[in-house]
Amino acid sequence: MAAQAHPSSIPENTLEGVPAHIVALLDRLHDESLKQEASLRPEDFRNDETVHDLTRDKFIALDADKARYLYMLCRAINAKTIVEAGTSFGVSTIYLALAVLANVRATGGGPGRVIGTEHEPTKAARAREHWRECGDDVAGVIDLREGDLRETLKQDLENVDLLLLDIWTPMALPTLKLVQPKMRYGAVVIADNTISAASSYKDFLEYIRAPNSGFISQTLPFHNGLEMSIYLPQKN
Repeated sequence: MAAQAHPSSIPENTLEGVPAHIVALLDRLHDESLKQEASLRPEDFRNDETVHDLTRDKFIALDADKARYLYMLCRAINAKTIVEAGTSFGVSTIYLALAVLANVRATGGGPGRVIGTEHEPTKAARAREHWRECGDDVAGVIDLREGDLRETLKQDLENVDLLLLDIWTPMALPTLKLVQPKMRYGAVVIADNTISAASSYKDFLEYIRAPNSGFISQTLPFHNGLEMSIYLPQKN
């Protein structure tokens, strides 16, 4: 899967009002991510174990147009509690934190939280460096939980507005099942690369698309696919 410079379909004013140093940082991190992805070969993505090993020290950040869309979506649903499964170097986390901060400032009801998860300590350390570059406001709204998310997400998790799954694909369904009981009615689940990695997402997609799953779902036409699901469980 060679990386490509995908032109954003989202107008640049998506992040209007965001400090210039944060916009510049995001541009730099997206550029670094694309360069790292370009070093990977299609055969590197043929099994999940290979992908997991090769991406330990790489960004593999959410594409810029997807990240901007995610920011807009969080603003639209007034998300103030977000779970990100697979924080990596913290690029998409910045967009999520910016959205949460803007929502709290606009409508109150804070404090907001972006609950990140990362298994690799070196990635967690790099992520924190990037958040410090953004400033105290962004860093202060992020709760990064290091270790196995199947343990770190068991506590202190309520009323989740949005779940981002940008993670090793075998962990997508276990993560959803863990967070689902804590999701509010109308919460959104976003999963990346659901076209290019459809076979690896098979169990997750079957679960979320099943009749009476409580979700409605659609694959959005971004590069490699982006699955958007809305949690609308029937009331007993």
